[in-house]
Amino acid sequence: MAFQRITVNSEVCGGKPAVRGLRFPVSRLLGLLAAGETQESILKSYPYLEAEDIQEALSYAAFLADEQVVEFAS
Repeated sequence: MAFQRITVNSEVCGGKPAVRGLRFPVSRLLGLLAAGETQESILKSYPYLEAEDIQEALSYAAFLADEQVVEFAS
């Protein structure tokens, strides 16, 4: 699956996936959403982000979750 807004560059964010080459890791964006921040509050706090960035970050997370198996201790 190709992602247009998620980039990986060894010189940006230590090679972690980032939003459009900005120094804004996808994990940070997902963490904000997981903490209960709304799309609107994120866009207001980070005006350089776009609604499409958030949608693609969620699609990226869903893609990764579908591809990886994580075993939890029972």
